[in-house]
Amino acid sequence: MSIRNGTKFLLLFILFITFNNNFCKTFNVGKDKKYSSIKTAISSASSGDTLLIQTGIYTEGNIIIDKPLTIIGLNQPIIDGQNKFENITVTSSDVLISGLKLINSGVSFIDDNAAIKLEEVKNCTVINNEFDQNFFAIYLAKSSDCKIFNNKIYATKKSEASSGNGIHLWYCKNITIENNFVNGHRDGIYLEFARTCHINKNLSENNLRYGLHFMFSDSCSYTSNTFKHNGAGVAVMYTKYVEMTNNRFENNWGSASYGILLKDITDSKITNNYFYRNSSGIYIEGSNRIIVYKNEFMENGWAIRLMA
Repeated sequence: MSIRNGTKFLLLFILFITFNNNFCKTFNVGKDKKYSSIKTAISSASSGDTLLIQTGIYTEGNIIIDKPLTIIGLNQPIIDGQNKFENITVTSSDVLISGLKLINSGVSFIDDNAAIKLEEVKNCTVINNEFDQNFFAIYLAKSSDCKIFNNKIYATKKSEASSGNGIHLWYCKNITIENNFVNGHRDGIYLEFARTCHINKNLSENNLRYGLHFMFSDSCSYTSNTFKHNGAGVAVMYTKYVEMTNNRFENNWGSASYGILLKDITDSKITNNYFYRNSSGIYIEGSNRIIVYKNEFMENGWAIRLMA
């Protein structure tokens, strides 16, 4: 989804809300509004209501969205986790979050704090937000049928130990991740035990480890993404029925860096991709029934390395 299409989607959604305001309420949240606190507005809202968050800086600790709501930021209000808290936790299905800037989530290796975490939900959308200096940016756990569109994700972490992933999926299915920019995290996009997910048209660069990293994630597709200048390239492990088409793998260079590392992969297709200046374009280990077809290799150390 392009930014233009994402904007159209959001405008149509707002129009839908407007024409249905006999049934749902809109809460304006801001310094000079009836509600100055996002938490208070959520507490007062009912399922299907909309919160319009005015510009400003909101330091409210962990904000929990536990009912179906639409959260729309106007002029990019800032949700600051103060390096202590998870900014927003979503525990309800049918939530839309758009137009926010989320910064400074807390660091926790036990809780995996995120700027936005979605837990055991369905049909949620995170669209047109900006993330800066968070541990994890967007984290989905045991969730399905969600959309992650048109988000910009930045971090400047110096070590893998101090950083989470940009977009992280754990035990999820039918998730679409499209047209996001991810920079400076541990792994740009990470999937573990995911099924039938679609990763399209994302740019993942300058991440400490992998631009894309997935394990035990069957029947997923990766189309028209760009992965470049990542510490170790892209890793695909212990997975079957993978399709990677029309992606670009660029400038992943180092002693243990690859365009793509395929480890214990079966029944998968790597087609029509472009590999430029990687230590190894494709490194295959312990994999079988792989179709590698119509890919282009330029200035790599090795184009393809095939190990037993």
